[in-house]
Amino acid sequence: MFCSSCGAQTADGSAFCGKCGRPIVGYNVGQLPTPAPAYPGGGMAAAAGVASAGSRAYAGFWLRFVAYIIDELLIGAAVGIVALIVIGFIGFGVFREQFEEMGRTAGEPNPAIPAFFLTMIFTFVVCAIVAGWLYYAGMESSEHQGTLGKMALGLVVTDAAGQRASFARASGRFFAKMITGLVPLAIGWIMAGFTEKKQALHDMIASCLVLRKA
Repeated sequence: MFCSSCGAQTADGSAFCGKCGRPIVGYNVGQLPTPAPAYPGGGMAAAAGVASAGSRAYAGFWLRFVAYIIDELLIGAAVGIVALIVIGFIGFGVFREQFEEMGRTAGEPNPAIPAFFLTMIFTFVVCAIVAGWLYYAGMESSEHQGTLGKMALGLVVTDAAGQRASFARASGRFFAKMITGLVPLAIGWIMAGFTEKKQALHDMIASCLVLRKA
């Protein structure tokens, strides 16, 4: 490089000219690291995440919808089987007795009967939620990075950096679906079809991506 003041040649990386002693203007420009590109999520890790996720295509709405249908059918079948086992364990006679009691006490409601059925319904709903949580969060945070439906279609769930999601993050994604479901006209789900990274609302809340396998 050359001195900007006297034009004398100086060694690369020199701070001062060896002839006139003046500072070399821009002597360290070539040594500065290239700044990371701006990223809405902020930070160097987020920028690196774009590169790693960019090697795989984002999964679109219809692929994710088909995977969801497969998963819901599997969960429904599993919960149904468990429910039949529980009913068989308790005994069909119990339910028959409750219905007969309802017939005998027509016009004279027995508060124990509706309480029995409400308890059964509540227990079923809680078991279904827990089963869904363990299935989705467990599978999406596992080495497979996806449920059976997603595995069948070659999809994986990652964090914002394109890395394997933790169980806590996958759990947050699962429960965030309850918020997605509250948005009118299913817009929270349809967002996966038109957002930049094909993210539904719960993906954005949990900072997750759904990608196609390379």
